[in-house]
Parts: sequence; C-alpha cells; structure tokens
Amino acid sequence: MSKKGRVLVAMSGGIDSSLAAVLLHEQGYEVIGMTMKTWDYETSGGTSKETGCCSLDSINDARTIAVNLGFPHYILDIRSEFGDYVIDYFTDEYLAGRTPNPCVLCNTHIKWDALLRRADKLGCQYIATGHYAQVREQNGRYVIYKGIDDKKDQSYALWGISQSSLSRTLFPLGQFHKSEIREMALERDFHELVQKSESYEICFVPDNDYRGFLKRRINGLEERVEGGNFVLENGTVVGQHQGYPFYTVGQRKGLGIALGYPVYVTEIRKDTNEVILGTDQELSRNGMWVNQLSFLKYKTLEGEELQTVTKVRYKDRGTPAKITQIGDRIKVLFDQPVASIAPGQAAVFYQGNDVIAGGWIESSFNL
Repeated sequence: MSKKGRVLVAMSGGIDSSLAAVLLHEQGYEVIGMTMKTWDYETSGGTSKETGCCSLDSINDARTIAVNLGFPHYILDIRSEFGDYVIDYFTDEYLAGRTPNPCVLCNTHIKWDALLRRADKLGCQYIATGHYAQVREQNGRYVIYKGIDDKKDQSYALWGISQSSLSRTLFPLGQFHKSEIREMALERDFHELVQKSESYEICFVPDNDYRGFLKRRINGLEERVEGGNFVLENGTVVGQHQGYPFYTVGQRKGLGIALGYPVYVTEIRKDTNEVILGTDQELSRNGMWVNQLSFLKYKTLEGEELQTVTKVRYKDRGTPAKITQIGDRIKVLFDQPVASIAPGQAAVFYQGNDVIAGGWIESSFNL
C-alpha cells in the first residue's frame, strides 16, 4: 500500500471527478475508482436518451481514465437505496408544499454512506470526490470551508456530512479554480473531458420537467390536487392553478396569470390547495426558522447569538444575518430582506469561508 494510503474516489465520468482521481494518483495515493449508478430512466419514468452521470458513456469514460492510469475501477449499483430514499423524499416534499433539495440529501445520506461502506470493504482509509470545497481539522472538529473558486464553490451542498465521514474525506479540487482543472486536463491529453458539457439538472429529472416526473411517479396526482385557487396576499382569488405541487416559492414564469404587473409565488398552502401570489416586495422576508440541524465548526450554538452570512439556495451569494439556536431549531434574522425563501430548501451558515452549520428551511416570516 502507498505511504499516502488507499483512497476510494467517486468517479462520475466528468472532468471534475476524473481530475480528482488523477491528482490523487499523481500525489502518491493508491487510488480505486468507483462509479455509482443511482438511477435510470426505468426508475424515473423518462423516455429520452439516457445521459448524465449514470449513463453507459459516463461509466465507460470513468473506467477509461482508471485503465489508462493503471488503477482499479468498480461500478456500484445503488439504484434501490437511492430510489427508496431520495426519489421518495423528492415527491413527498412537493406533496407537502415544500421545495426539495435532493442533491444535498443524496450527498449526506446516500453517496457518502455508500462510499464509506465500500471503502471499508476495500481497505481504503479515505474517500474522495470532485467537489469544489475544502475540509480541515480544528479544535477536534472537521470543518468544511469554501473552495477557492468562488464561482464553483460547492460547500453549500455538503453541510449534512457527519464528522466521522468528514474525517475520512478528501476534496482534491478545493484549492484550484475550474480554469486550472481544465488546463490540467488538457496537459494530460484528456481533451474529451474538457469538451463534455456539464449538467446542472437533477439527475433523475434530466429533461428538467419535474411536473412530468411527479405525474408519472404519483398515480392520480392531478385528481388529488386539482381545482385550487391562485390567491393574492390580501385574499383576492385571481385564478385557478394546476395543482400546488407544480409550483415553488419565487416562481414567476409559467403561472398563466396576467394582472398587469409581475407577480411571484410567495407561499404554498397545501391544506387549502392554494398558491399565494404577490409582488417582489411581498416575496421578501426578514426572518426564517431552520430545523434538522447539522453542526460542523461548533458542536452546538445554544446560548449564543452569532453574526453569519446565510445562504438560502445554492447560487445565493448569502446575506448577513444573526442566528440563534432555540432548542432543535435556529432562528434567523436577516440584516436586510431576502427574496424567495422556500421551505424545504437548505440554509447554510458561514463565518468567513467556514461552514458553521446547516439545516432545512421550515418557514419564513416578517417581523
């Protein structure tokens, strides 16, 4: 075994995970590649050509890298555990009137657990992924902090990883910009990797039609949720919607409503099958509650009021906010109103570049 140790690298076949494996191999780790098949169109009910991280082409691309560099590569079929957990969660959240974030859930409850179980069987001390993030040990805690490429930083999606899992996790791309990774790939003659387009879709909804996915997934969905009202913040009914699971907080396009001024979905009321509409000002909130917490930098925040930068979605640049832990929830008070706070999405709290904690948005409010 290498002096650096043996590492199991999650390889999707894309440029980032491939270069993660290449860099670790060059640094002297004993690398084993593993491609996880999480879904297929038979599972999701789609009819288009299979693309993305679980396609045969992507699996073959990952295997080709491993063969060329002389390290083993395996395929891990986790469709059953992925479907039971992630896809069921996805549909249940929309039926509950929330907006799910399946990628965060998959990272924290499926991929890391699956990788670590196989790492143990293969005698690997570490696992690694191609995420643009970093991890360090500080005061007995493993802290995730931002990758240096601010445009590619993926720390937001990793807040739920446990301390024990982080102690064995490597992020070899966190100290590089994406442009540097592309240059490294070209220097190693991986031209096809550089030319591959990146997918930002949910892997099991590759056509981005989540409404169609829900209809295929849930028998009789339209009958269960049809006939609801679009309602203004003042209670005025202004039209009929197609079913509350088909809308998300912050949505403007595709409403089919013309009021002479822009309106957005500001709230979804599952119990009355109402979708509430409002102006951009009515869409903003200055506070929220966050539950199902995961702590990284500190064991707990109880008894403290901390000034943070809080992100409410992946592409959010973050807003200064004071946070206070009250029992098993965190109360967030933003320094300025924030638009499109969607229950079901992740909230992540930062001190500088460090992730303090994260959780799921339960509700938002105005003081």
